[in-house]
Amino acid sequence: MEVMSQFNLKILLLLSCGHMVVDIYQGALPAILPFLKDRLDLSYTVAGTILIASNLTSSVIQPLFGFLSDKKEKAYLLPLGTFAAGAGFSLLAGAGHYLLILLLVAISGFGIAAYHPEGFKTARFFTGQKMATGMSVFAVGGNFGNALGPIIALSIINYFGFSSLPWMFLPAAAFTIGIIALRKSVAIPAKDRPAVAENTPPIPRRAHRAMIVIICVIIMRTWTQIGLMTYIPFYYIDVLKQDPVFAGKLVSMLLLGGAFGTLAGSPLADRWGHRLWLRFSMLGSFFLFPLIFHLQGFLLSVAVTLFGAVLISTFSVTVVMGQNLLPRNLGVASGLIVGFAIGAGGIGVTLLGILADHFGVPFAFKCIGFLPLAGFLMSLLLEYPLKKTA
Repeated sequence: MEVMSQFNLKILLLLSCGHMVVDIYQGALPAILPFLKDRLDLSYTVAGTILIASNLTSSVIQPLFGFLSDKKEKAYLLPLGTFAAGAGFSLLAGAGHYLLILLLVAISGFGIAAYHPEGFKTARFFTGQKMATGMSVFAVGGNFGNALGPIIALSIINYFGFSSLPWMFLPAAAFTIGIIALRKSVAIPAKDRPAVAENTPPIPRRAHRAMIVIICVIIMRTWTQIGLMTYIPFYYIDVLKQDPVFAGKLVSMLLLGGAFGTLAGSPLADRWGHRLWLRFSMLGSFFLFPLIFHLQGFLLSVAVTLFGAVLISTFSVTVVMGQNLLPRNLGVASGLIVGFAIGAGGIGVTLLGILADHFGVPFAFKCIGFLPLAGFLMSLLLEYPLKKTA
């Protein structure tokens, strides 16, 4: 696929800010789950269904929004998605019924789902030749958002009470106003839009097989990430009885490490190969995971940060891999990689909830460590880049 425009840092940073805002709410939800669980006296399994609702609406349906985005540019999804993501999450403070919580989580999830495919599709047109490197500028906003979400939410709850959660709507309101004011700047140039369909060859079946493998690896990566985001609070708050803010800081360190890994890993992936970096990330994460249980204090924070950097370093890389495999359908490819695959991985957290209910939180927590190994073994089946056939 030809590069359709040059690297544009200003536009990528603007889109990245929106990515950060919507993912603040996605990252904060697992962190406040223990408080929702206690307020409604839920089991771990039932509490996990709240994450299912979030992942179904925020992630699994993203290919649908990607399909709509591929039909015609829909820039209004950017402000609309940001507004809904913030509003749904912030109103959880006043929800006193389980079904109402599910509804608000779904509203927030739809907003997140609306922003991502359009955002990744738009960012693609301004990444230049170093596609993974350029995409990492956009993707790292989401990493920072996921990292900031837990610490912001838990700090508000810890110092001002759960009823003060609506203050978290402010980032969404600010970006919604900003992106509407600058809407012309982020519009994909008209001369670039038809180039995707006209200048690309037919997609071979091998591309679809490769896409399935990538999705399976991402499911393992996401199951690991969201599993840690969910069970670090449960483990340190419910089991070890430590300060909730400390648990929130650990989750944030995990995701801040992911943000660093996204920026640092993407140039290396562009240089050494996307597939090689994907395999390194999964195998490296498997060997790093046991350190979390054997270290304390500052060294624990370092280990969690390093683990996040290695595990999440392939976030933008896998987006580019998917877009390269399906160059005619950038929105759908982004939706499958960022939405469906990540959402399917998040649903696996419910299985961890079942394990936690029957065998305890520590057992479920330790089981997470084997998921990166499964992802590495799956990556051995990946053909990428596709070899040219005669």
